[in-house]
Amino acid sequence: MAAAVLLSSCVKDTLYDTPHPDKGAVTISLTGLSADDNYVLDMDGKVADITGSPFTNPDLLNPGTHSMVIYNRAEGFTFDGRMARVNAPDGKSRADGASVIPLPGYLKTVSQEITVTADDTLRVNPVPQQRVRDLQLELEVTQGRPELIQSVTATLSGIAGIFDMEKGQTIGEPTSTVFSFTRDGSKLTADARLLGTMGDVQALVLDIVFTDGGRTQRTEVDLTEALADFNGDMTTAYRVTGTLETPVGMEEGKGEITGWETVEGGDASAEM
Repeated sequence: MAAAVLLSSCVKDTLYDTPHPDKGAVTISLTGLSADDNYVLDMDGKVADITGSPFTNPDLLNPGTHSMVIYNRAEGFTFDGRMARVNAPDGKSRADGASVIPLPGYLKTVSQEITVTADDTLRVNPVPQQRVRDLQLELEVTQGRPELIQSVTATLSGIAGIFDMEKGQTIGEPTSTVFSFTRDGSKLTADARLLGTMGDVQALVLDIVFTDGGRTQRTEVDLTEALADFNGDMTTAYRVTGTLETPVGMEEGKGEITGWETVEGGDASAEM
């Protein structure tokens, strides 16, 4: 009888490595993350604000494969699920194909599949990639009097307006953006920030207003070749230079831009 009691008391409890033996946890580390970065974790479509690094997903997950997207809530974008849309000039989400603002914030995203194991914590170190690139345009005014230029408004078409953060690519129809040049002597400069070029043709239209009697001039140029390599390294500025001919007395629509060149740009990345 004593032996039977002794044997029954030797049954061992099952030991687990975590308090969640049937599920797995996920911890994310983002190098250089600061409180102002406003990063978001989308795990299988459920969103949580990343409040620090490392950050543990609030929910335990079933074992298996899960879809993870991390992005920052960059200014000038509207986020709809896993789509990031550049806003329209009125600050609202735009309709597909409509014009977008020229200088949205520095959108950064990363998407990956992760495999979760029960009774374990998965630690991942994703690196968000910059999805916009700075475009710097510089025109040298010749054959005219640049001091007579009152304003220059530019419309650039053939650019992207939507980014699929899960697939890591631009989608939708080509759109356009409107921005202004500033003049310093005979030099005109302008900056834009784009998700990328899209479509077969990138065109730039300049509407120039002169101080002498409100004379106007519209000039259109094909930038397709000059922007051929724009969708490359998003972290460096893409600088394009050219010559703008604005002789006094030219009729509207007769201006000309020549000598487009792409030159090496500087660092265009924002700190994470």
